[in-house]
Amino acid sequence: MDEFNASKPIYLQLADRIHRQIVSGELKAGEKLPSIRDMGIKYSMNPNTVQRAYSELERGGILEARRGQGTFVSEQRDRLAQQRVKLKQEQIAEFVHVMQEMGYSAAEILAGVEQYLNSAQKGDK
Repeated sequence: MDEFNASKPIYLQLADRIHRQIVSGELKAGEKLPSIRDMGIKYSMNPNTVQRAYSELERGGILEARRGQGTFVSEQRDRLAQQRVKLKQEQIAEFVHVMQEMGYSAAEILAGVEQYLNSAQKGDK
């Protein structure tokens, strides 16, 4: 997923992407992130955009900037665990909201999720 969409500022999309990588464990606590310049090259974006995304995640306590060393994933594991729960809740809330807007009841949503998970476990996706 290297594409960004026009519906949301790119720096927020990049921040979300990095946040998901941390929550999923792809990026570990204490791990160094690519430099702003390198990240800009990787995603073909202005370094100012990358800086803004990094700053957004620093304000949230997810990243730490270390003077002269770079930017690192926070080593506060409890903070990262809280972020994992928060991101899960946000994704569920968004999903449920969209499903309810389409007229699905709670029972229909639950049944659909169970059906999906059961078929995913069998490899049917």
